Amino acid sequence: MQRHRRDQASRAERLSVVPPTPDRPANADVLLTAVGRGDEAAFVQLYNLVAPRVYGLVKRVLRDPAQAEEVAQETLVEIWRTAARFRAGRGSATAWVFTIAHRRAVDRVRSEQSATRREEQAATWAEHRPYDQVADEVHDRLERQQVRRCLDGLTDLQRESITLAYYQGCTYPEVARMLDVSLPTIKSRMRDGLIRLRDCLGVEVRP
Repeated sequence: MQRHRRDQASRAERLSVVPPTPDRPANADVLLTAVGRGDEAAFVQLYNLVAPRVYGLVKRVLRDPAQAEEVAQETLVEIWRTAARFRAGRGSATAWVFTIAHRRAVDRVRSEQSATRREEQAATWAEHRPYDQVADEVHDRLERQQVRRCLDGLTDLQRESITLAYYQGCTYPEVARMLDVSLPTIKSRMRDGLIRLRDCLGVEVRP
């Protein structure tokens, strides 16, 4: 009896993701929720839905097609592994996916930059550097850390919108399209996010 009920529940879960049709496109929120339950068919649909845009976002950051493809695949693997953490009430599935993609792309850039810096430092370590240069580097690093802390205090949609617009040079319509959110919503969230950044940093941040 219990096995029969489990089979029924399993069939119900599989049927909860309705195959997309031309007049009924796949819903990313529904698909990602199903992926969180281990639904492989839903993951295939979600993959087809978001993979091109994930690759496009990552490529904007890395500017290297080969690395972008690699990081995009890593992103989609992470989505499969961590989909159960998605909560629809906290934001859209696409925003959640693009947050992971952007974080992985930025991590790759930082990793490449760190490797380059280590090589440069190894070659010039014996060279004396003026005090002012060291002080400037420390100041810049502290500023970057403060900006990261302030960005972490924003909502996912605010942080992704601002990152795409200010750091990646995307227009508002491009941001809206990439995050699958209406343009008025993007403008509103960016305005609210910039106000919070201004208060956190203690500086004027202009839209």
